Order: sequence, then structure tokens, then C-alpha cells
Amino acid sequence: MAELAERADCALLLDVNNVFVSSVNHGFDPFEYIDGLPADRVVQIHLAGHSVYDGYRLDTHDHPVCDEVWALYRHAIRRVGSVSTLIEWDDRIPTLERLLSEAETARAHRDAALADGRLSGAYAPVEDEASAGSLPADWQQQMVDMIAQ
Repeated sequence: MAELAERADCALLLDVNNVFVSSVNHGFDPFEYIDGLPADRVVQIHLAGHSVYDGYRLDTHDHPVCDEVWALYRHAIRRVGSVSTLIEWDDRIPTLERLLSEAETARAHRDAALADGRLSGAYAPVEDEASAGSLPADWQQQMVDMIAQ
């Protein structure tokens, strides 16, 4: 994935729940997977709940985010910093209060991870655009233009 992102010169959306579900189903370490991603290219994170079946998990977006995914999210934030985060909940949609609670939980995990970033040694805010990594300065506009086409 890291090589693909570099060669395509593209940003990445990191679906933390999908990484976790895939790691359980296919037997790999989700923390190592996230560590292998180019942190400077991750521009958004998705979180969701999933369903547990006999022998596998399915990324169904119909449950609250589980503890293991929250732990992986904290790790991801320590690696990539405070990027936009979206909670996906596409089925069995709960009350607005429950959704707002889930969003507040995400904020709390983000803030805790940033405050304790030393755990994975990662994130320090970028002070100037020249040191912001390999994404072009106008990458957001490029994405908007590409979608419009």
C-alpha cells in the first residue's frame, strides 16, 4: 500500500475498522499494517462497528465501534496526527444521541492519543508547508477537480 500510494502520488483514507476486521479474518497484525502506511499521506480515517460471526467478522457498519478498534484508532492518530475522522453507521441506525456519543468518544480517543503521542513516537504538528511531506500543496483542490470530472 505504501509503494502504491507513493507511485500514484495520492492521499489515503484509512478505514481502521476494515484493517481490524481484515487482520482478524486473515491473521495479520493490524498495528504493523498501520505502521507500514506512509503517515503523511493519510488524510482521513473511517471508524465503524462490525458483525461477529462463527469464525469471521464482517465490516457491516451496524454496531458501535469496539474496544479493539478504538485502540487501533489511538495508534493510528499517534502515527498520522489529527486528521478528519468519520464514523460510518449505515444500518441499524441508532438514535441521534447515541451517534453523538460515539462522536464524542472518538474525540476523547483522538485527544488522548495526541496528548500521549510518545507511545509510538510519531506525531508532531507541521509548522511550515515545506516540511509537510510529499503531498502537493494543492492536493485538496486536485481531488475536488478530479471528482468534478
